[in-house]
Amino acid sequence: METKNLFNVISTTVIIIASAILAGAFYLQQLDIKICIGLEILSILIASSIKIADQWEKAVLLRMGRYIGLKGPGLFFIVPILDKVFDYIDQRVRVTDFKADSTLTKDTVPVNVTATLYWMIWDVEKAALEVQDYKTAVQNIALTGLRDIIGKHELADLLQDRDKIAEDLQKLLDENTNPWGITCQTVGIKDITIPQGLSDAMSKQAQAERERKARVILGTAETEIAEKFAKASESYMNNPVALQLRAMNLIGEGLKEKGSMIIVPSSALDMMNLGGISGITSLAQLHKMDQITV
Repeated sequence: METKNLFNVISTTVIIIASAILAGAFYLQQLDIKICIGLEILSILIASSIKIADQWEKAVLLRMGRYIGLKGPGLFFIVPILDKVFDYIDQRVRVTDFKADSTLTKDTVPVNVTATLYWMIWDVEKAALEVQDYKTAVQNIALTGLRDIIGKHELADLLQDRDKIAEDLQKLLDENTNPWGITCQTVGIKDITIPQGLSDAMSKQAQAERERKARVILGTAETEIAEKFAKASESYMNNPVALQLRAMNLIGEGLKEKGSMIIVPSSALDMMNLGGISGITSLAQLHKMDQITV
C-alpha cells in the first residue's frame, strides 16, 4: 500500500508540473489552446493508466463493470475511464482472533473460549466475486463454527482434547470457506474460561479424588503388610527360638534409638519367655556396658 500511495503522489505531481508548463507556454502564446488542452488530458490519462501491485498482491480488474482478469504483482497498465481496479487482494497468511462468550457446552456449562484462525486466499477471483466482504465472512463463520463445536462437547472434553477440537473446527471452517477461494490452514484454542464457582468446585473434586487414591494406596499397603505378617507368624509358630531372637532384636533396637527405658506388655514377655522385668533390665545394662566398652 505504501508503494501504491507513493506512486499516486508522484503521478499527481507529474500532472501538476505538466499543467504548469502548458499553462506557461499558453500564456507566452507559444502553443495553441487546443494543443494545450489535448496535452493536458493526455498527461492525465497516461498517469491514471499506470498501476502498481505489491509482491504479495493481485489486482482485480473490471472493464465497464465486468470482470476481465487479474494483474500484478509489479507494474501494469489499464485503459483509462473504461477499466477500474476493484481491489488489491493480499494472498499472505492472515491471523484472525475470535471469541465465543458465555456459550453452553453439551452438559450446560457456560464457557468463554478464545481461538485463533490462520487462513489465506488461494483463489483471488472467487474471493472477489463470490463473497461481498470475505474478511467479515471468515470471522463470522469462524465464530459460528466455534459455538457449534462447543455445544457438541462436554466441558471435560473441551479441557482435555483441545487439539482434537481445534482440528475438527479447522475442517468445518475449511469446508465452508473453500467455495470462496479461501482455505483455513490452522485453528488454535488459546484459552477456555469457566465460571469461578465451577472452578472452585472442580478444584475440590480433584483434591477429594487425590485423597481417595491416597487412602486406596494406604489400604493396599496395609493389606500387603498383613499378608507378610501372616507368613512370618507361620514361621515363628513352629520355631520359638527364632521368635525370642526376633523379640530381643526389636528390644535392642528400641533401646539403642530411644534410650534405656522401654515398656513391653507382660503378656508379650511371657510369650517371648524373656524372664520378666529383670530380663529387660539386664538387657539394658548389658547394652550400656557395650556402649562404654566401645
